[in-house]
Amino acid sequence: MSLKIAGDVDPIKNERTGNVREVGSQAIWSLSSCKPGFGVDQLRDDRADTYWQSDGQLPHLVNIQFQKKTTISDIYIYTDYKLDESYTPSRISIRVGTHFNDIQEIEVIMLTEPSGWVHIPIKDISDKPIRVFMIQIAVTSNHQNGRDTHMRQIKIHSPIENPGIPMENFLNFSTVEFQQYATIR
Repeated sequence: MSLKIAGDVDPIKNERTGNVREVGSQAIWSLSSCKPGFGVDQLRDDRADTYWQSDGQLPHLVNIQFQKKTTISDIYIYTDYKLDESYTPSRISIRVGTHFNDIQEIEVIMLTEPSGWVHIPIKDISDKPIRVFMIQIAVTSNHQNGRDTHMRQIKIHSPIENPGIPMENFLNFSTVEFQQYATIR
């Protein structure tokens, strides 16, 4: 697995290419625990200065459940060791399945003082994106043996199966009648 961290990772840039879309908004999110005011809303608010903070024993779980089977190609997690120190995850398990009773671990990610976006490609054995009803992100240990964890953002990407016909194909209309259909008003 090729894990990428920080500087060269930008999930928003990848969305703008038109090859993937963020599908986390289509899911139901739940947490194993959280401090009041530091829950799912902060994890999904697109802000790096807010975060989810767990409140309990390890492992700390983020459960992401889709209503229909969804193709997943990438998970992005934003962490900041410089700000969060012992609250920063050092070992994360990615688990997938159809419901809580059949999830299986597909990746274990070890992090060393991450600061920024961590990109986790999600592929099957033939290097293709996987189709799931549920993703569970489990923090199994933190830096400096910290008890609670901070995650600042999580994004879930799905490949766009049929991106359609590129606009460049429509820029060469040769007659006035065809040109009137070249753009949408």
